[in-house]
Amino acid sequence: MMPGATRRVLPRSDRLARRFEELGAERRTGLIPFLTCGDPSPGFTEKAIRLLDRPGTAAIEIGVPFSDPLADGPTIQRASERALAAGATLEKTIGLVARLRGEIAAPIVLMSYVNPILRFGVERFADEASEAGVDAVIATDLPLEESAAWRAVLRDRGIGTVFLAAPTSPLERIARIARACTAFLYYVSRTGVTGARRSLENGLARRLAEVRARTKKPLAVGFGVSRPEHARALAPHADAVVVGSALVRAIESARSDRERFAALEREVGALLEALAPGRKR
Repeated sequence: MMPGATRRVLPRSDRLARRFEELGAERRTGLIPFLTCGDPSPGFTEKAIRLLDRPGTAAIEIGVPFSDPLADGPTIQRASERALAAGATLEKTIGLVARLRGEIAAPIVLMSYVNPILRFGVERFADEASEAGVDAVIATDLPLEESAAWRAVLRDRGIGTVFLAAPTSPLERIARIARACTAFLYYVSRTGVTGARRSLENGLARRLAEVRARTKKPLAVGFGVSRPEHARALAPHADAVVVGSALVRAIESARSDRERFAALEREVGALLEALAPGRKR
């Protein structure tokens, strides 16, 4: 931008707010499926996003592949490695969103670590993400205390912010994290990294009730949520459940794109069935 130029402030997209309102009217907890962009190829990701755009999807979370994804377990780490080997980048991820935005009704949330965004340029990232139609961004490893400038840049471009709240976070801190979120609050259901688990953490429903009492923002729950029974158990307590590793593992286990689409269809179909209307309190 030239010195002294006035940047056009884009209106905030309300796709996420409308989607959560629609799901709430149906007494339905939404699904937020996660895919790593470019795993195993950019072409597959484009087609997979179209498959995920369906009733019951609260948003589609697209991960920007990164060489050192500290919060992710082995499954998503391998997905990042495959995507990077296939040539995926932050710029290409934004370009994919731009190509699909006119076709996709679901809100799109980008998940990235801070390093790729800093290298790309924060203002350039926000400008291009806004133009592409990104609805919200999760900067996974950005501490709340260092996020004021980041939040201002996104706010000025009409992009929502999402922050993570951990089980180890005091409730007072979770309330502050929630206030910084303009899209939704992402509650991490367990300590450690992402990854499919056999069971949910003990006391999770009680903890979610405590979190819910401290914010009116939509509440999404992820990390370790991988099975239809997990989604069904969480439905009364959250506005959305985030499922990533189980979907990435289904993609990884298949031998062809045809098998990958079939596996993804089975996984997503079972999760949406578990989140059928009427299960939310």
